[in-house]
Amino acid sequence: MRPELAVLAAAAGGALATMAVFALSPARRAEDELESPARGNFVLGSFVRRWFYWSIRPAEKASLALGLSPLFYNLLGVLLGAAAGWLFASGRFATAGWAVLLSGAADALDGRIARARGLASPRGAFLDSTLDRFAEVAVFVGLAVAFRASGPALAILTAALGGSLLVSYARARGESQGVLCTLGVMQRAERLLLVGFGAILDGGGSALAGRGQGAFLLGVLALTAAGTVATAVFRTVWIARRLPG
Repeated sequence: MRPELAVLAAAAGGALATMAVFALSPARRAEDELESPARGNFVLGSFVRRWFYWSIRPAEKASLALGLSPLFYNLLGVLLGAAAGWLFASGRFATAGWAVLLSGAADALDGRIARARGLASPRGAFLDSTLDRFAEVAVFVGLAVAFRASGPALAILTAALGGSLLVSYARARGESQGVLCTLGVMQRAERLLLVGFGAILDGGGSALAGRGQGAFLLGVLALTAAGTVATAVFRTVWIARRLPG
């Protein structure tokens, strides 16, 4: 078994085991006081999202004990995004995929730490969403370097990045007009999972298809591009219909 697949299999086994524990524990039915009311639906369902927040609770408690600020995790997310971009540019796709997933975990922690410490504020929300975009752009810059020899691949990457930014922009502009839209199947969490796991599985997936490195990931990125553009269009129409003419 390829090393990256062995690591992924071990991680998946651990995740399934802790999911079973979570499903049988009182925590499954307890109210999550740190959940953001502005979160949209998660494509994998509320159970997986609640399990994830439960699984990172030790990191939350350790962060609170150490006095780490939400900004620490904001900046950590950017650094991990930049690291992922560099790793993609260097051709180390599997490691880059893990960096993308860790960036997502840091993104989840910053808001929860802010709410736990009573530090949630408009400035914090602004920094959170803006620095997320820096991390996302860094990842796609690295991907563009990795796929620079292919025009069609660059077109897919441009569409995926543009769609990702438009999903966030449509929400932000809607909120500025008093309309909150968290609908759509390609929010940040879904994008991180697709790119992260797509990169981790690229070696095995591309080899299985008899293609070179990047073929599997490029297919995942094409799916990301289609999903983000569709979500951005949906949000644009949904928000526009709720604004006065």
